[in-house]
Amino acid sequence: MATTPDLGKPVGVTLDRFIKRDQDSFPYATGELSQLLRDIGLAAKILNREITRSGLLDLEGAFGTENVQGEAQQKLDVVANIRFKRALTNGGQVCALVSEEEPDLITINPDANYLVAMDPLDGSSNIDVNVSVGTIFSIYRRKSEKGSQVTKEDVLQPGRDQVAAGYVLYGSSTMLVYTTGRGVNGFTHGPTIGEFFLSHPNIKCIPDGTIYSINDGYWNEMTDELHSFVEYCRDQKLTARYAGSLVTDVHRNLLKGGIYIYPAFPKYPDGKLRLMYEANALAMIVEQTGGKASDGKQRILDIPPKDFHQRTPLYIGSANLVDMCLGMIS
Repeated sequence: MATTPDLGKPVGVTLDRFIKRDQDSFPYATGELSQLLRDIGLAAKILNREITRSGLLDLEGAFGTENVQGEAQQKLDVVANIRFKRALTNGGQVCALVSEEEPDLITINPDANYLVAMDPLDGSSNIDVNVSVGTIFSIYRRKSEKGSQVTKEDVLQPGRDQVAAGYVLYGSSTMLVYTTGRGVNGFTHGPTIGEFFLSHPNIKCIPDGTIYSINDGYWNEMTDELHSFVEYCRDQKLTARYAGSLVTDVHRNLLKGGIYIYPAFPKYPDGKLRLMYEANALAMIVEQTGGKASDGKQRILDIPPKDFHQRTPLYIGSANLVDMCLGMIS
């Protein structure tokens, strides 16, 4: 007797359905945060389209201006900033936005309850050589009354007060990874359908990793203590991996186990990475998976922010590796 082939197999859980299901588990949820996460997903899909055809649309290379940090803006930095700002504006759930690409607070909808701090396109200089890049975002609930003017104090909240955080990785496949404080889930974009599907449920970070990620070009500027830790990693035959895109390096170490290090250097005495829209988001995600994140002295999520574009050192990844590193450099 001939067997009947399986027809009409399920395609999986979409991001929208997952968000709705997650919302239903909160009896007093209003749907605002869920809509905000959908808006970010929409912007990510649009930006993914721009990135995949950037070489054909003259979107590679420098734009000719600098961001607030004095760094040369790439064309796709500007495109990413426009796409996410537009999606968050049209979605209506964000009262204000802080972006790496703009110096000041961007007021959007004073009647909304949430703020977003964002790096629209991390690692954009890697676009020209086809290396993975990403988007990083933090979501906070405002402190001031809904409808009033958004203040600096609304934004400058420590990372532990984030209500959600995530990143989008644009690479061989495009993934959206996020948390609302109840574990971390990853969704992979299905380009033929145009949806994100749950592909990495309940991600956990391996306590003892096998990868270390640090820019070896700064070896001569590292402290003796940090030299000792790197030498330890080499002696233990840990694998050195460093892509130069923060999202890429942290994502890889999150899935495979490892530590990412960007310490303070004489050139960057306060560190180089941004607290509000890079370190906080990634720290929340990594902690939710069982990992750790520190500036070398204290937990990243406990650092009180003083400025939208404040910098910080970052030691992040597998818990045991982070603990060992901190023990050797402190």
